[in-house]
Amino acid sequence: MPNHIKPLEPPDTHHLSAAQGWLELGNHIDANNELDEITPELRAHPAVLSVRYDVYAQAKKWDEAAEIAGTLVKLMPEQSFAWICSAYATRRKLGGGIPEAKKILSEAESKFPDEYLIRYNLACYECQSGNLKEAMIWLEKAIDMAGKKDIRMMALEDSDLEPLWCSISEI
Repeated sequence: MPNHIKPLEPPDTHHLSAAQGWLELGNHIDANNELDEITPELRAHPAVLSVRYDVYAQAKKWDEAAEIAGTLVKLMPEQSFAWICSAYATRRKLGGGIPEAKKILSEAESKFPDEYLIRYNLACYECQSGNLKEAMIWLEKAIDMAGKKDIRMMALEDSDLEPLWCSISEI
């Protein structure tokens, strides 16, 4: 969290934790209700917005999720998760799509030279666009960057990368 953003305090932290708990249980409705209990002027706090994004993503409300993620990118441009969330929701929102999501991550790629998830998602976008060679290049970069965290199993379960499944087992 950036230094200029004041941390949340009880009881708002309790509501935030409860919302995260509801999300872990797969209950975005009660999670959203918990977030609504947070002090109104603190609902725009990045920690609250991050959980609100997760609420909207779980509910598949992609327009709202994209709006929240865009706000997070503006508030915390140094946080890679904000860019990844923005691309993910933009791909799925009404009027969005892979080209728009790819633009977001293409910009983020140079800002976060060590973030494997950006390269992984770029691999997904290239694969879904039919650019299999480019997708494989991005995926290999992501695998190398992930290091000890072996993301090949994740890739083999990701339907976005299905056209590469045979090749992934050879990496």
